[in-house]
Amino acid sequence: GVIHSHTTDSDGLHTLREMALHARELGYGYLGITDHSKSAFYANGLSPERVREQMAAIDALNEELGPDFRLFKGIESDILADGSLDYGEDLLRDFDFVIASIHSNLRMDEAKATERLVRAIESPYTSILGHPTGRLLLSRPGYPIDHRRVIDACAANGVHIELNANPHRLDLDWSWIPYAREKGVLISINPDAHSREGMRDIYYGTLAARKGGLTADGCLNARSADEFYRLTHRW
Repeated sequence: GVIHSHTTDSDGLHTLREMALHARELGYGYLGITDHSKSAFYANGLSPERVREQMAAIDALNEELGPDFRLFKGIESDILADGSLDYGEDLLRDFDFVIASIHSNLRMDEAKATERLVRAIESPYTSILGHPTGRLLLSRPGYPIDHRRVIDACAANGVHIELNANPHRLDLDWSWIPYAREKGVLISINPDAHSREGMRDIYYGTLAARKGGLTADGCLNARSADEFYRLTHRW
């Protein structure tokens, strides 16, 4: 399936319906909708009220599209400066899964960045850690982190790690895949698709993952829809 995607509800180019139909046309069995959360004002992040509206729209589309394709109600929740997520528990519990990512206050030393990530990983509502270093290849190096401590925290809390397949990111770096798998952490190859065409970025993530020795059994989005839900809905 495709796990990390954005629609016109936040900063994507295509509607929820358009993204869903395209994922199904590509042969995927499920699509995780993960628009930006309320703190991402620069990306038209969703207020709690708009989240509820989108959840209702997803329920309606699931009824329409039938049993062979499934939409999951997710969010890319901003990790705040103190490591907390930017929605309350009353809303977080209603998502099928949550990707937790840092998008702001990027100037951190290793200790602060690592502690911020670990606190987010320890949230009972974090399913997947998104683009762990925030790097943009050839333009932004990303904040330094203690990869071992972050991966160990994911292993201890049942959190999976994204390999963001956008060719400008490819983050988690492939060189850390062996350690993640040694610790039992699943890797999620996510296109971070902001358009229908963006789903094809999974190709680049797959190449990077293969470089790190990842096989299908260690890849979260290679699992069935039911397995994906079981592995990510921890609450």
